[in-house]
Amino acid sequence: MLYDITIIGGGIVGLATGLKIKTQRPELKVVVLEKEAEVASHQTGNNSGVIHSGLYYAPGSLKAKNCINGYHQLVQFCEENEIPFEITGKVVVATKEDQLPQLNRLLERGLQNGLEGVRSISMEELKELEPYCQGLGALHVPQTGIVDYKRVALAYEKNFKALGGVVFSNHKVLNIKDLNNNITIITSSEEISTKIVINCAGLYADKVAGMLEKDPLPIRIIPFRGEYFKIKKEREYLVKNLIYPVPDPNFPFLGVHFTRMKKGGVEAGPNAVLAFKKEGYKKTDFDLKEFMDAVTWPGLQKVAGKYWKTGLGEYKRSFFKAAFTTALQELIPDITSSDLVSGGAGVRAQACDKDGGLLDDFAIQETAKAVHVINAPSPAATSALSIADKISEIALQKV
Repeated sequence: MLYDITIIGGGIVGLATGLKIKTQRPELKVVVLEKEAEVASHQTGNNSGVIHSGLYYAPGSLKAKNCINGYHQLVQFCEENEIPFEITGKVVVATKEDQLPQLNRLLERGLQNGLEGVRSISMEELKELEPYCQGLGALHVPQTGIVDYKRVALAYEKNFKALGGVVFSNHKVLNIKDLNNNITIITSSEEISTKIVINCAGLYADKVAGMLEKDPLPIRIIPFRGEYFKIKKEREYLVKNLIYPVPDPNFPFLGVHFTRMKKGGVEAGPNAVLAFKKEGYKKTDFDLKEFMDAVTWPGLQKVAGKYWKTGLGEYKRSFFKAAFTTALQELIPDITSSDLVSGGAGVRAQACDKDGGLLDDFAIQETAKAVHVINAPSPAATSALSIADKISEIALQKV
């Protein structure tokens, strides 16, 4: 069979894109290829489950536009499909004097991005919202929420299939050949013929693009592992909802924070350390080729040269529970190492350019027969339906 559109990657963005395309053009033959036994097995299934508000992102950026639009689409989808979610609100807390200017900048960004109800709060108000949290300044962001994104992704898949979409699992893409009019995708299970490719391969988006395009992408996908702890059940009362620190503006990460999970429990984390394998969820996971691809990239070398002290701090928190606990105690002084049990990890696909820039915005690259999603880290899960609108708009012009 010749497919009109083949989407590589069955994560939340790939599935949302398939759903949007079939909703708009139900007559098209659309297939999603997923290398694992089930969809949403990597970034989608291993994130913190936060419905982001759009607070952090530069006004006018793709992250700001898509996060806010995606937020509303996600909430509506969950309501229509009876997926449990909760709008909890969150606090962002400055614990040091030098964080207060950045906290004020976040407030300005939130207001510029049109967030409803975001405001500075007093320490008395902070104690009302989060009795065990301390700080020097804080914002309350009422639009933030929690959801199980694995469940959301499975609902996208179900609705996509109901419209006639096809999902092939255990179809790892090995090579792609552009054969004049059509494209042949060689997978671990079979060959797929298609007119158009949409690359939503996440951690492997750069590799998939390299199979199809003659000119290499000007970025490399660098895997950053984020490790979590869970708070013991008898100490979950320390956190009512979501507590975030003021993030370092030099990095596209939000810092270790506390999150009440929709599927139960409270998580603390994540840190952000270079993974030695694309899907390196454990400290011991190592793939020589993937490791060398990362560390020989000039851009990552420049990042390491500039921010090595920050990187060492992240590794310290990775290997020493006491250091991780110390970071958490800046927000909740009463928390102790004995309150924390291992909570697993996720791996973030972070695009890095040759000049040492960690791409802070979503990035989509269009070529003659393909659309490559080359940077879609957080808040991509919140933004997925909105990102899918943009991807489908580009792709549908090609069929």
